Amino acid sequence: MARWQPNASERLVLAAVELFEERGYERTTVIEIAERAGLTKSTFFRHFQDKREVLFGGATLTALLAKGIADAPVAATPLEAVAHGLYATGKAAFPPARREFTARRRAVIEANSELREREALKGLGLTGSMTDALEQRGVPELIACVAAELGGLAMKIAYERWSETTDGDDFGELVREAFTEVRTATGSC
Repeated sequence: MARWQPNASERLVLAAVELFEERGYERTTVIEIAERAGLTKSTFFRHFQDKREVLFGGATLTALLAKGIADAPVAATPLEAVAHGLYATGKAAFPPARREFTARRRAVIEANSELREREALKGLGLTGSMTDALEQRGVPELIACVAAELGGLAMKIAYERWSETTDGDDFGELVREAFTEVRTATGSC
């Protein structure tokens, strides 16, 4: 086995999803994931804390979201800033080539209660990062929290729609549509 090979993290993620699909999450070990990826157990732990984190390496997503909100026009309302952040994140993090993998990842998560719980916690973390990014723009805490919650709902809707289709709209467009629907629904309450 070579001491260094490119794309180790990505290879570990792909190997994990394949094994989770074949054997189930509970019956798959870190060693099996590393071996399937052509890597060692120590390489696995350089990239991920445990086998669950293979599916949830979301620091990049959080950073993209915060940057997208920070980069929104100065005159943007809190909801507009969140929409800007979600659109920018969707365009960068969910290219069309990733759609099939995302659907497979979702199926693995849906089959396991521990993973569903972790996915929910990840969603809360993204909402928290949106709240923080809005507060850094000077948005009062309550307003930032409400805008972030609505943004989190729009992102969840868009993510589910995007991963359930094989073609059509890109993620950014689905985020825009979902955000419009969420804003319209809040006006009806």
